[in-house]
Amino acid sequence: MSTWFVDANVFLRFFTVDDQDQHGRAALLISRASKGEIRLVCGPPVLFELSWTLRAAYKVSREKVLEVLSAIYSMSGLVMTDAHLVETALTLADTAGVEFPDAYIAAGALAAECDGVATFNRKDFARMKIKLADFDD
Repeated sequence: MSTWFVDANVFLRFFTVDDQDQHGRAALLISRASKGEIRLVCGPPVLFELSWTLRAAYKVSREKVLEVLSAIYSMSGLVMTDAHLVETALTLADTAGVEFPDAYIAAGALAAECDGVATFNRKDFARMKIKLADFDD
């Protein structure tokens, strides 16, 4: 069985349907994976790019972006690298009302058993109840 790593633009065309030809080709790829004909792999950088593009270029709400990322995460025939971090990040982003990339950073910090996160984006990480580094020490 062949295995393909899927880039963000394939998911973008699948979910936005802004290019009929590319949407059809993306849908066929995803359909073949769900039937077990091929195996797809995706990783967090693809999700970051997709999240940013949907928010910045397509003006999609944070909640809708999380729906799209969750749909990708649960696609049949798709393996997510760092799946445990992606799952935690999706939950954190949803419950704390923050963007997925920040939630992924928090999930990584938790998984690595860090004391917290060193960031200047204090508001969003505080919303996730992540301990923040004190830069004054």
